[in-house]
Amino acid sequence: MSAGHHRPLFVARASPIHALAPECKLVATVAFVFAVVATPRDAFWAFGLYAGIIGAVAALARIPCSVFVRRLAIELPFVAFALLLPIIGTGPDTEVLGISLSIPGLWGAWNILIKGTLGVAATGILVATTDVRDLLHGLERLRVPTAFTAIAGFMIRYGEVVTGELRQMRVARISRGHDPRWFWQARAIAATAGTLFIRSYERGERVYLAMASRGYGGTVRTTTVRAPTRDWFVALSFPAAGMLIAGVAAWT
Repeated sequence: MSAGHHRPLFVARASPIHALAPECKLVATVAFVFAVVATPRDAFWAFGLYAGIIGAVAALARIPCSVFVRRLAIELPFVAFALLLPIIGTGPDTEVLGISLSIPGLWGAWNILIKGTLGVAATGILVATTDVRDLLHGLERLRVPTAFTAIAGFMIRYGEVVTGELRQMRVARISRGHDPRWFWQARAIAATAGTLFIRSYERGERVYLAMASRGYGGTVRTTTVRAPTRDWFVALSFPAAGMLIAGVAAWT
């Protein structure tokens, strides 16, 4: 991805976490999330330690606290679902502030909230410290099939093009005095979606023909530079601590 592309999730900083190889951060994030998921839900102390690890990594990465908190808003739909579990759950009940709530539902809500929040926070640090282009290169170095990484790369790049096209169409519509916002104006919104689909399809054909004329044969050439051993050691130290915590929590 060139420098001219918009990078809404990346937080440009000079930090030790930013400097790590992307494949190391990918493996570390997945391993840490697995450790969190494997932890028993009643091991409250373990989740506190996980939160401390994530906070320490975020501090090392110099990610602003306001940005970090806003990224957690993506889990709000899951939070809403989790809050319903104590109400619709079955089994033994308990009273909380005069409201009868399901005990299994309360445990389920806690399990979803704490593990989901920690997982979102860990992946948020990954995307905040690693550019999308570097993430794709890291996946390729981890032997992920090239077809998947190439499709993902085109989706990300072309998503910006489609978003720009939609923005231009909206500006043109507003400049003509029409800005549909309500349910009874759904026909105009549907017409816009149809027009956007046609334009996107035509743009995709033109982009593919331009790439084919420049020698594109279905694969993207990338470098295969190996990550330094130091990067692997630093990145994997965090999930190693998480796995140790999960192991102790499972045996106690």
